[in-house]
This record gives sequence, structure tokens and C-alpha cells, in this order.
Amino acid sequence: MPKKEISWKRRTEAGERIEVQAEREGDRWIFHARERRYEQWRVVPEPPLEDWLELFDAVSRRTGRQLLRLEEVDHLRKIIRERFPEADLE
Repeated sequence: MPKKEISWKRRTEAGERIEVQAEREGDRWIFHARERRYEQWRVVPEPPLEDWLELFDAVSRRTGRQLLRLEEVDHLRKIIRERFPEADLE
């Protein structure tokens, strides 16, 4: 059974390192972030395009390994295009 969440690390505009995690609940994705390992996860209500693209890449790779269904990529592509029409998803 695949993991419920997908996580990655990135740097903020201020140069601080944060860990981001996304998990699918129903038909939507919930993003969480934290700065240090033992801090509590906080919900990110409006994740930036950078996080959506990182999630899209991770989901695409997991469908290639048959850990997620191919429909997940199409659904995520639709969500990103609705929120960020200028995003390049190819």
C-alpha cells in the first residue's frame, strides 16, 4: 500500500529551509509545512505554484511506478490549471 502523503523540502524567499507535505483527502489536496523536524505541521491554506508543481512531479513519477493511478495526474493537472492558468505542466 502506498504512503498516504508525499513530502519534499524547499527554501522560502528568505532562504529558510522548510519541509512540505501534501496528502489527498477525497478530491482535494491538503498541504502542510514545518521548518524544523520536531515542530508541528501547519496547514498551508494557499500553497504557492512551486509546491503544486513539486506535487505534480511526484505524482507523475509514482504513476510511472504504478504506485498511483494515472487518473491522479489528470485530476492534479486540472486543479493546477484552474488555480494557475499560466503554469507550464509539460
